[in-house]
Amino acid sequence: MGWARPGPFSFDEFEFEEESLEERGDEAIEGPLLPLRDLVFFPQMVSPLVVGRDRSVEAVETALERDEPLIVVAQRDPEVEDVGPEDLYHFGADVIIGRMLRMPDGTLSILAQGQQRVQILEYVHLEPYIRVRAQPIVEPTGRTRLTEALVRAVLALFEKVVQLNRSLPEDLYVFALNIREPGWLADLIVQSLNLDTAQQQEVLETLDPAARLQRVSILLGKELDVLELEDEIHSRVQQELDRSQREYFLREQMKAIQTELGETDSFTQKINQLREQVAQAQLPDEVRAQAERELDRLAAMPPMAPEAGIIRTYLDWLLELPWTEETEDNLDLAHVEEVLESCHYGLPKAKERILEYIAVEQLAPEKMRSPILCFVGPPGTGKTSLGQSIAKAVGRNFVRVSLGGVRDEAEIRGHRRTYIGALPGRIIQTMRRAKTINPLFMLDEVDKLGLDFRGDPAAALLEVLDPEQNYAFSDHYLEVPYDLSKVLFITTANTLDPVPPALRDRMEVIEFPSFIEEEKMEIARRFLIPRQVEEHGLAELPPLFTGAALRRIIREYTYEAGVRNLEREIAAICRKAARRLAEGKKPLRRVTPGAVPRYLGPPRYLRNRAKEKDEVGLATSLAWTEAGG
Repeated sequence: MGWARPGPFSFDEFEFEEESLEERGDEAIEGPLLPLRDLVFFPQMVSPLVVGRDRSVEAVETALERDEPLIVVAQRDPEVEDVGPEDLYHFGADVIIGRMLRMPDGTLSILAQGQQRVQILEYVHLEPYIRVRAQPIVEPTGRTRLTEALVRAVLALFEKVVQLNRSLPEDLYVFALNIREPGWLADLIVQSLNLDTAQQQEVLETLDPAARLQRVSILLGKELDVLELEDEIHSRVQQELDRSQREYFLREQMKAIQTELGETDSFTQKINQLREQVAQAQLPDEVRAQAERELDRLAAMPPMAPEAGIIRTYLDWLLELPWTEETEDNLDLAHVEEVLESCHYGLPKAKERILEYIAVEQLAPEKMRSPILCFVGPPGTGKTSLGQSIAKAVGRNFVRVSLGGVRDEAEIRGHRRTYIGALPGRIIQTMRRAKTINPLFMLDEVDKLGLDFRGDPAAALLEVLDPEQNYAFSDHYLEVPYDLSKVLFITTANTLDPVPPALRDRMEVIEFPSFIEEEKMEIARRFLIPRQVEEHGLAELPPLFTGAALRRIIREYTYEAGVRNLEREIAAICRKAARRLAEGKKPLRRVTPGAVPRYLGPPRYLRNRAKEKDEVGLATSLAWTEAGG
């Protein structure tokens, strides 16, 4: 590969031949051409060049052998290897070679000095090297009033640039002051600026010295704006560093003074307070060791370190979680049965299973594992409220997490502490809210879990709901095992179809069938009507719902498996009764079937007697289960 680029070279000991513009004249010259990559060569410019391309090496050697001028021109695209006329600019400079060294790899190292601008007139030939005819450009060296004004303006800007640009030597401005030729001054300043090849070439092709100075003043103004912004940023950073160092020294001095006085600063006090809390807390050995390690890291950090706040938050979570605190279960079967019957009507299977659990725990408390129950049934059939009643009956704290729409596995397991704003997952957050290690934990809407690229939260629940694993549940944030084996988990779902088989296998399913009409009427009499009467302030003058009125509301105004809409309709009638009382009218004492449309409007559902009898017919079906058949 052949190329030419500026390279490190010392040229202080070399002298160049002096050749005036008058001696060269303005006649066309002919000589070899050297293409340059990422470099524009100006008159009076001295620079080392490394020449590697075959045609370029031939051009340099020919110029030395024949004592001809070497014409250098910048490439439009530095990536082009085999250069042609279309790849080169039309303006360049002719140079003389001060010395040449042949390197071991065959490349040439030369020291070149620019003489004058040239314009390419004709390409004589392209092989074995590029040879051209070029027209030297002689520019005036004197100063006019315009150029004098431009020189002063350019020097004023250049002085500021040299002061702000730490990479430029201060002597460069002094050297520029001693230059008399306006064009040379413009060329010198352009070489010191950080410009791309196209910008430098534009200045090289500006032949009028006054226009060139004007162009350079614009470039200096842009460079000065950038340097002033850099200087402002640097000053701001330096001030911040100085302030941080000053705060550090003052803080160290304050620590020394407080140590002499037997006092401690607030940060040290907080660390000591955390150490006392860790020592007093009933933590498992592994958790205590982790907390002490984090405390040691915190003590070694500056108070304002970003990670200090993260560690303090982590320690607060460890200390606020219940590790050994638990409530004592009420194992009185008669009491539990009484509470369940008083709060819920029907649901015999669910109540029977809870009573069996209490009985086994009463006989073998050490061997009893908490069951993982799954209440499955239509909306409004009492799944969530039965869980609250169970917690009340056995004397446990009740906590609930809704899993509807959860799509991220980190919602269950938490985020690792490497993430900004990381927190534990919902399981650990809810356990902190429970304040005991044996609450009744309800996972609501387990069939509404989502799945996307962030993971499968249903898979994360496998560890939570597996008695063989949940004694050492691993949350990504805590990074220490947490015991969930004493938690009584109850999940709820409307249907089991969306629940993954592996998760379904870990749960004991209890079906919640839809209520028949008689059950709805009994639930309304026992629970719904008294609750709505109390909530609407009608306890002193409660309206009496007749059985026929309730039956009509159920048949003609609701169409559901549960009793939520039934309670809404009862609440609507209670609101009408409350308004009558507030307006001073006669209170509503009795709700009859005929009065129901007056309060609830026309019937919404009509019974279809044609569907009350089974129709004669045959249907073919095919079924398959995982159990075979």
